[in-house]
Amino acid sequence: MNVELILLALAPVFVLCIGVEAWYWRRRRPGMYSVKDTLSNATLALMHQGADKLAWLLVVPFYAWLYDHHRLYTMPGGWLGFLLLFVVQDFLYYVFHRASHRIRWLWAAHVVHHSSERLNLSTAFRQSLMYPVAGMWLFWTPMALIGFTPTQIVGVVLLNLAFQFFVHTQAIPKLGWLEYVLNTPSIHRAHHARNPRYIDRNYAGVLVVWDRMFGSYVEECEAEPCEYGIVEPIHTHNPITLTFHEWRTMVRDVVTMPGWRNKGMALFGPPEWRHAWQTSQGPDGQAVATPGAGLPGNADSAGTVGGVGSVGASRNTR
Repeated sequence: MNVELILLALAPVFVLCIGVEAWYWRRRRPGMYSVKDTLSNATLALMHQGADKLAWLLVVPFYAWLYDHHRLYTMPGGWLGFLLLFVVQDFLYYVFHRASHRIRWLWAAHVVHHSSERLNLSTAFRQSLMYPVAGMWLFWTPMALIGFTPTQIVGVVLLNLAFQFFVHTQAIPKLGWLEYVLNTPSIHRAHHARNPRYIDRNYAGVLVVWDRMFGSYVEECEAEPCEYGIVEPIHTHNPITLTFHEWRTMVRDVVTMPGWRNKGMALFGPPEWRHAWQTSQGPDGQAVATPGAGLPGNADSAGTVGGVGSVGASRNTR
């Protein structure tokens, strides 16, 4: 199976779907699409693809070295091998995605995807060129160690991401029993929402079973419509600003915050820790409370960091 050829064939399908969706919403909800927002998403996609291609040139040989010299097993071929490959990668994607919301270093890249206050199919293109720097590729290394080839790894990662294009829409309602198995538009709408009820939930790639198993699932509720974007919005369509604004803020925090522990938390703590730390400082710059010594015990739920509620703050980005 040549995955790159499949994705090449899907490219015009993606564009066609965006056109159909934009036409569908043209009179029903005219503000669903914005020319500036859509062009920004497309530009970010091209930047992301360029960075990804360069990263694979370095990462694939690393996967090959792990596979050739350190694999624990050689996975079977055929449909059984593909099924194992799909399930393992989808679980690792869940781990990566959850970590990207709970570790600021990873969030600095992932925040780009969440920064639009619109949710439509073009939002799927809104990606960061900084994913290789953040370390997304590290999450796929276990597949090489357990016996999947680099070609299989790259292929299944791309297929997983291709599937996720179709869940970035408000045009499709809930899908009944499929919601118990697959990531659906309704499930992913909740993931993109910044309401306290929804924030940092539904990390699924293809299978939603991981969210249900590990307690991160929430259902989209008609009584509480989704509000999209990040808690502290960034009002720009400039792809460079969108890509680097959180990295810039993070570096500034590391430079200005006192103490190595605070600097470490500014890099690798949960994204809301910065807000908690700022709140803990008195008007004279002296600490009046001590932020938590590490990641909250239940950072994905309504926990606290240094006495400050984490829910509703975890997408504070500036």
